[in-house]
Amino acid sequence: MRRADAAALRDALGDALTARREFFRTVGRHREDGRYVVARRGADSAGNEKVFADFAALRRLYDRLPAEFSAEEVSRAGITGSRRHMVVRHVAEHPAFDCEVVSRSPLRAKKTEDGGP
Repeated sequence: MRRADAAALRDALGDALTARREFFRTVGRHREDGRYVVARRGADSAGNEKVFADFAALRRLYDRLPAEFSAEEVSRAGITGSRRHMVVRHVAEHPAFDCEVVSRSPLRAKKTEDGGP
């Protein structure tokens, strides 16, 4: 295989392994290394993102949360500062989670009847 063809294949594989979904206030990104990043939409600093080992790690966190939860419950998982609010918003926005924001101040979310897929 020619070097140029190998580089094009590498780039195509990298694009296939990474995916970015934008929501109203948050962004979810699957990285090439398998990690899942929750970020504040439009922000460009690491202080505005939370990196999970993979999407399943975020799912496990969500599954451990009570039927109605706030940033306080998310902080018990070790997520600090504004990142905990961002995670609450992300699970409410992401279609993989059956969840909705029920209060903006203070920020609270509620799982729907089945609690998720």
